[in-house]
Amino acid sequence: MPGSRLTQQERRRIALGLADGLAYAEIARRLDRPTSTVTREVMRNGGPTGYRADQAHRATERRARRRGRVTPRGPQSRPPARGRDLEAVRAYEETLAGVLAAAGLPAMMARVLACLTLAESGRLTAAELARHLQVSPASVSKAVAFLDSQGLVRRERGERRREFYAVDDDVWYRTMMAAARSTAHLVETARQGIGVLGPHSPAAARLENIVRVLDFVSESLGRTATQAREMLAASTGATPGGT
Repeated sequence: MPGSRLTQQERRRIALGLADGLAYAEIARRLDRPTSTVTREVMRNGGPTGYRADQAHRATERRARRRGRVTPRGPQSRPPARGRDLEAVRAYEETLAGVLAAAGLPAMMARVLACLTLAESGRLTAAELARHLQVSPASVSKAVAFLDSQGLVRRERGERRREFYAVDDDVWYRTMMAAARSTAHLVETARQGIGVLGPHSPAAARLENIVRVLDFVSESLGRTATQAREMLAASTGATPGGT
């Protein structure tokens, strides 16, 4: 069974496992499949919350037909690097994307960020991303626009006016700071609700508890992320905010 294509029945069992809250590893064990196979299947077809077995089966058939009709052109999106087990790297990339999606990133944005993070150069063009992920350029463009708005990727101009999308060593710091800002926004909204409901409202008391917890979390997350970046810079001799 391992190595062969997933059947429609297996996809339905994956969907049931996701609905039951099972981890990818447990679903894979029940199917007698590698965990990377299940992870890749889910991330290619809507992520853990959007996966639909029948839709995934039809989409896989369409991709197979397209691959049969189209002859690959140009260089590979990521040239093989010495010492790399490309299959292992690809499986890990799907795992990383799954973790990023579980942490809150939309599925396609998670796949793009994982792909850029694991690229040896740390940067790829839109066409390279589309080829590597086997998705449309429009999907890549939408994902990059979102990641750029969150400060998780940056745009670079290369030779012949080619545009690259890149990540650097600060990407995880920016990820944590984005989470801190989002939490702080929730805190401010909860404070507004307390004023609307009045000090003697039980609902206002619940909002007050939200404010106490999340205000502490937001402040602590931002402070810790900044300290971690400074420690990394000190250990590498780099300047915080640089690459």
